[in-house]
Amino acid sequence: MTIQGDDVRKLLDADEDAILVLIEGRVEVVGPSALHDDAHRGAWEVISRVELLERTGAGSDLADDDVARQAAILDAEVSELGG
Repeated sequence: MTIQGDDVRKLLDADEDAILVLIEGRVEVVGPSALHDDAHRGAWEVISRVELLERTGAGSDLADDDVARQAAILDAEVSELGG
C-alpha cells in the first residue's frame, strides 16, 4: 500500500490549498507552489485537500476508520492508474 492513513490525515491537517502527491515512490503533502520547484518536478497529483473534503462531505475531522478507508480508496485508484 502506497498511500496510508497518516498521509490522508496530513492532507486534512494541512493548509486549504494542499495537495497529496506521489514523487519517486514517496507520498508527500505539498502546497501548489511546490509543484513548480525542482524537488517536486514530475510529481503526480493524487488529490487536493479541497477534493478530499468534497469527496467525504465530513470536514477535516474524519474518524480514523474513515481516514483509513479514504487512504485505501486513493491507493487503489493510484494502483489502477499504474502509480
